[in-house]
Amino acid sequence: MSTEAKHLHDWSATQYLKFKDERTQPARDLLSRVPLQAPKRVVDLGCGPGNSTAVLESRYPNAELKGIDSSPDMIQKARSTLPHLEFTVEDLNTYSPSSPVDLFYSNAVFQWLGKERRIEVIKRLMGTQPSGGAFALQVPDNLDEPSHALMRETAQSGPWATTLETVGRETFQSPQDIYDQLKPLCSEVNIFHTSYYHSLENHEAIIEWVKGTGLRPYLDPLQPQEKTGFLGDYLKRLKEAYPSSVDGRVLLRYPRLFVVAIKN
Repeated sequence: MSTEAKHLHDWSATQYLKFKDERTQPARDLLSRVPLQAPKRVVDLGCGPGNSTAVLESRYPNAELKGIDSSPDMIQKARSTLPHLEFTVEDLNTYSPSSPVDLFYSNAVFQWLGKERRIEVIKRLMGTQPSGGAFALQVPDNLDEPSHALMRETAQSGPWATTLETVGRETFQSPQDIYDQLKPLCSEVNIFHTSYYHSLENHEAIIEWVKGTGLRPYLDPLQPQEKTGFLGDYLKRLKEAYPSSVDGRVLLRYPRLFVVAIKN
C-alpha cells in the first residue's frame, strides 16, 4: 500500500480493506508471473494491512517473509492478521535489508514515491540481491481515468483550489523507460499491463474506493465543510462520467502496470 507520502496523515487499513478482494487480485496476478520456486527470503515492500503478504505466504510457506510499510495503522492491522510474521514500520527511501533478499515484492506503492526516486530505490534494493533474485512490482496506471481526472477538475474548480493547487501524483515511468533503466542490471525485465473492471455498488462506492488511496491527498488538507463540498461536486462529476449498468451497479475501469525483473 503506502510507504511514503509524508504530507499525508496515517493511512486507514479499515478504509483500504473495504475492497479487499478487488485490491488483492492484482497482488495474486503479479505473483503468478514471478518465476522463483523456493526463495529463502522475501520482503513485501509497502505491505499495507497484510493482504498481499498473505498471498506471498500461501505460495512460499517455507520462506523467511517480512512486510514493511510507513503506515503504523497498516502495520498494526498486518500484525493482528498475521501475528506469526514480522512487520515493521519503514520508509522505503531509506530501508535497507539486513541480509540478501531473493524476492522484493511490491503491490501498489512505488507510485507514491517521487518520480526521480522510484528507479533509484529499485536499483539500490536490487543491488543487495543475489544473482537470480527477483524484483516484482505493480502500480496503478489510472491518472487518465475519469475517477482521477475528475479529482483534479474538482480540485481546480472550487473554493479549495488554492489549498489544493500543489496536490497530485506524478505520472509513472513508461514501460520503455523502466526497461532501459533496469535491463543493464537484469537478465530479464518482463512488463505487462492489465485493466480490471470492478463492479461497484454505485457511484458513491467509487468515492469509498478512492478514499482509501488516491483521494487522500485532496481531502486531508480540507476543513470538514470543504470536504463535504468537494465530495458533493466530485460525485456529480462521477455520475456524469460513469454510466449505471443494467443491474444498477457501476463498472470502475482500473488499469495497472506490472514489472518482474530478474537480476543478473
